[in-house]
Amino acid sequence: MMDSNNIALIAKVLEIYKLSILDLTGGAPELHPEFKALVLEARQMGVEVIDRCNLTILNEDGYEDMPKFLADNQVTVIASLPCYEKDNVDQQRGIGVFESSLLGLKKLNQLGYGKKHSKLTLNLVFNPQGISLPPDQKSLEEDYREKLYSRHGITFNNLYTIANMPINRFAVHLSKIGQLEAYQKLLIDQFNQSNLDNVMCKSLISVDWQGHLFDCDFNQQLGIKIKGKLKHLNDLIEQKENLIGKSIEIGQHCYGCTAGNGSSCSGALKNSQSNLI
Repeated sequence: MMDSNNIALIAKVLEIYKLSILDLTGGAPELHPEFKALVLEARQMGVEVIDRCNLTILNEDGYEDMPKFLADNQVTVIASLPCYEKDNVDQQRGIGVFESSLLGLKKLNQLGYGKKHSKLTLNLVFNPQGISLPPDQKSLEEDYREKLYSRHGITFNNLYTIANMPINRFAVHLSKIGQLEAYQKLLIDQFNQSNLDNVMCKSLISVDWQGHLFDCDFNQQLGIKIKGKLKHLNDLIEQKENLIGKSIEIGQHCYGCTAGNGSSCSGALKNSQSNLI
């Protein structure tokens, strides 16, 4: 749970470096008591705010007004929906998650999210199950669009396909079923050098709850800190040194971003965004 001091530093960094996007993730970032205040401050600066929403939070007691707050401030919503089939989602995320996710999507749709000619953007995220790479993003997006609309009347803007990284819990799971080496080999065998031009670590800074800086979310999870003397939000403010052109820490897990069609926090690398913090 990021404290007030570090939250204040985020706003300063956004202003000093003229960053255009603030991407908030969790857990459920909406649970943070200062979520709304940070969103309002960033939006007043003209910064696009992305809320990585698990959808179920929109149905929890005390958060009934969250969809309207997001809409009123034109917050971009990126929502996790690993499949359009109930059984697959409930198996991966927990019993009841699929129905709750659909309810959250319908609430957002009612406010204009994911609608044509609306300024309210609603993007969905797909993660494959098992030891496989995501399918073609465009083709899967068409399937999602048809199934969700025909079955539930739900619309959205884009689908992002994101590869699973063989780290932490997923790595432990693969190791238990004897598939860790096979998945790592798959990523290496599917390495696509052209993806190096657009890997997300070249255009974003990942910040943990204590304000420490990392080249990407996966390095953060692995505790691999950014190179150089700029280690914390405070350093960015005090030294005002640009990170462009600095070296990036890499490891075996980086094959997960460069395999096949590529993977980033904005899906296949051909659709990746830049200038994130």
